[in-house]
Amino acid sequence: MVYVFLAEGFEEVEALTPVDVLRRCKAEVKTVGIGSKTVTGSHKIPVTADLTEDELTFDGLDAVILPGGMPGTLNLEASQTVQKYIDYAAENDLYICAICAAPSILGHKGLLNGKKATCFPGFEKDLIGAKVKTDLAVADGRIITGKGAGAAMEFALLAAEKICGKDIAEKTRKSLQCR
Repeated sequence: MVYVFLAEGFEEVEALTPVDVLRRCKAEVKTVGIGSKTVTGSHKIPVTADLTEDELTFDGLDAVILPGGMPGTLNLEASQTVQKYIDYAAENDLYICAICAAPSILGHKGLLNGKKATCFPGFEKDLIGAKVKTDLAVADGRIITGKGAGAAMEFALLAAEKICGKDIAEKTRKSLQCR
């Protein structure tokens, strides 16, 4: 199970591209509304989440995904539920994926120490302890980071490669007509 956390002000492209790609790869993916079942993105697009915070379980969890956007990233970081699931993923060697401003959450938690990571320009200072890269998407162990909305497809495909396997991700890449 992959949880994609949605908080008010999330970046729609960064949240929904990984959902779409991972579902094409046959991964079980659920969007999780923080604070409400319907969450409005940074561009005023309301999204009805699959689950609310009350419906979550750690059973079968493989990965968590944190989309960026403002104030979505700040709202994710302020959520005790999101913090609890990041901690669980880190403690159990599960995938933790964050894009745009959201890698800052991982930096603040000390999860990027010695890891390669990327983020939206201007948030590099928040990637505490990271080896900051400028790539569109970066994987280092179980941490996957992406640069921003324009990198959402590369980020999603890299997450799919790690979570679902290289062959499945490559087949999906080709079907989507990506380089």
